[in-house]
Amino acid sequence: QVQLVESGGGSVQAGDSLKLSCTASGPNFHNYGVGWFRQAPGKEREFVAGVSRDGGSVGYADSEEGRFISSRDNAKNIVILLMNDLKPEDTAVYFCAAEYLLNDNFYRMDDRFYHYWGQGTQVTVSS
Repeated sequence: QVQLVESGGGSVQAGDSLKLSCTASGPNFHNYGVGWFRQAPGKEREFVAGVSRDGGSVGYADSEEGRFISSRDNAKNIVILLMNDLKPEDTAVYFCAAEYLLNDNFYRMDDRFYHYWGQGTQVTVSS
């Protein structure tokens, strides 16, 4: 079982960057794939990025491709989401989630598969 804590959210202007961190505690974090999700007011939670358990496979939602970069350091039990060129439509609560996986080079985009969630961190982007 892992516990996740997100940090790094805040209020920024359009075009700015933010770096979110997801810090994990618990054993064998290297066995867990990680997903980033976000939920804006009145909207459903949506996939943002996914990182395989070894960090070798990373994917993004179409709207984030080229702007967001995610990576992980299993030695430090941390996953990073670097968000560049932020837009007002990026405003949401951002969550990281983890799922135990048997294989590398794989991550899930469906939040229903994730069992462990952080509390979320608010990102607000003003125009």
